Amino acid sequence: MKHLVFRAGLTALRRTGAARLAAPWTRGLGAILMFHHVRPYLPQDFEPNRILEITPGFLDEVLELVRERGFDIIPLGDIPERLKNPRGRFVALTFDDGYRDNLVHALPILDRHRAPFTIFVTTGFADRTAAMWWSDLEDALDWQEDVSFGGRTYRLEGLSGKRAAFAAITAGIRGMAWHDVETALAELADAAGIDRLERVDRLCLDWKEIRALDRLDLCSIGAHTSTHPMLGLMSLEDATGEITDSKARIEEMLGHPVHHFAYPVGDPVAAGVREFALAAENGFATAVTTRPGMLFPEHGAHLHALPRLSVNGLYQDIGMVDTLLTGAPFALFNRGRRLNVA
Repeated sequence: MKHLVFRAGLTALRRTGAARLAAPWTRGLGAILMFHHVRPYLPQDFEPNRILEITPGFLDEVLELVRERGFDIIPLGDIPERLKNPRGRFVALTFDDGYRDNLVHALPILDRHRAPFTIFVTTGFADRTAAMWWSDLEDALDWQEDVSFGGRTYRLEGLSGKRAAFAAITAGIRGMAWHDVETALAELADAAGIDRLERVDRLCLDWKEIRALDRLDLCSIGAHTSTHPMLGLMSLEDATGEITDSKARIEEMLGHPVHHFAYPVGDPVAAGVREFALAAENGFATAVTTRPGMLFPEHGAHLHALPRLSVNGLYQDIGMVDTLLTGAPFALFNRGRRLNVA
């Protein structure tokens, strides 16, 4: 229902022309675009993580659109200077988690457009020591008739029951301590017989591939923690370790400093004022959230709480991306505030 309402709102803003009229006041200086998987679509009945993937063809359309609309495509590292000394509109491209399809399917398109990009690597995925809990949850719900999680049992009756359980569990996680979440997710995956690390090995970049990408003039590698937790649900000590260890591991494997960080999940529950301070203390030049929004000069004082524009599988409609780039939907979402950093 939430996505249907959002889609309806985007459609209304576009068809009425309101988004285009508002753009001079709402689009700001530019945006950081957020991607995850880029791969050919394989339809499934139950796909709650569909939001995390787009097709290669749609990536191509998006890059064509931003250039047609007069946006420069710039490296993430150029953003602080562009916020301080504005000169034209821009977008930066970011890819979270470190998926192999970024190399196989996205890179040829990015190279053809000569578009710089940043891949945020979860080091535990590259090391094959951490699991992708959201994918494990999807499979666990798809393969069983009922599951127990967080002291509650969910009846998985049909597709609607699975969708409801996924939504309830992912919402409930936000009220739990992360170590309890990890235990519950591991038990759920074990009960379903899921080989958690096989999936990581199949889908995620290894260090050889990451080093090859790092050597490209278009690519920069950023940090995305060690195990992809919701940092805001962790103790200060554990959250600090996730950030510092991932930075150190990437620097060890690549032989140079890492300047950019992305908060896993990245919403206000997962990343808030404490996490913004930790990213700054660890020497990152920028850190990006998943809070929706465009970039304004005011963000120059909040470089560790930068918003992003999600380009995701639920809205693979170039007209919707065009509307998002006006900034009008985010002005409504943020109630007119340019900054959402609390």
